[in-house]
Amino acid sequence: MTLNYYIADVFTNQLFSGAQIAVFPQADNLNPIQMEIIAKEMNLSETVFVLNPNKDESSRRMRIFSPRGEIDFAGHPIIATAFVLGESGEINLADGVTPLTLTQNDGDIEVNVSVSNGKVTFVQFGTKVSSVIDRFTPTIAEVAELLSISPDDIDHKKYSTRLVSCGFPYLVVPVWNYESVRKAKFNFNSWSLSAAPQTAAQEILLFSPKTPFKDANFNARLLGPNISINDDPPVGSAMPAFASYLCSFDVTQQGTHAFSVDRGDENSRRSVINIEMDNKKQAELALRIGGEAVMVAEGKMHIPE
Repeated sequence: MTLNYYIADVFTNQLFSGAQIAVFPQADNLNPIQMEIIAKEMNLSETVFVLNPNKDESSRRMRIFSPRGEIDFAGHPIIATAFVLGESGEINLADGVTPLTLTQNDGDIEVNVSVSNGKVTFVQFGTKVSSVIDRFTPTIAEVAELLSISPDDIDHKKYSTRLVSCGFPYLVVPVWNYESVRKAKFNFNSWSLSAAPQTAAQEILLFSPKTPFKDANFNARLLGPNISINDDPPVGSAMPAFASYLCSFDVTQQGTHAFSVDRGDENSRRSVINIEMDNKKQAELALRIGGEAVMVAEGKMHIPE
């Protein structure tokens, strides 16, 4: 069996930036064991297998695998899948907005594919999240030591450190400056001695409301015990928690807010995530997450049956 595949860089409009996602747009004949083996072979953060058993033009089923196994929900693959389906001719595009339903293990996702001159220019999907927010966190001194930065770098006026979970708990830490985000180094020894593991936090989302790039309002970075000290992984999975975090402060007024979060810098696969949130001070928060993508590669894979 030979299948076509595509690799897209998502949340970017520049080649060799953003996050790399592989998409197999015609994967109906693959079984889960084959999908798992292929994802290990691709060795990217996520590989998507697209199924269309009902031959439906306006919807597709997604199976998402990392090299470690299947993932029930992920945001980057939504952008990549819609982009690849449009650019490869798997779905019909009309200038304007083309609606598409993508189904992951966690359920259906409504997607809007923006098109201009027959090309995909932007992909946005909607979701609703509920969060648990805890203000019991390690002290500023402890947090600073965890991140190898000065306590003076941490914002304790406009924002404050909080534990936020929309299913996966993040310790969200605000700093004043972009430079503090970039220079931070996770201290494994301090983590094991601190109160952070007792809060159930699994990763730290470090952010600054300043960034040198004009297309973003915040810069964010993930650090933690399962992330290499020099890694700067994609932050898309943390954006529901980050939006919920912002809404937990009085400074974020009720209403619809639109903002962008960038990750990395010009030397480290920078990506930009566009977010709209409807802050109604209710238990459920409506989000619309979108971004651009570029096609970086396409090929054929020969798969033993």
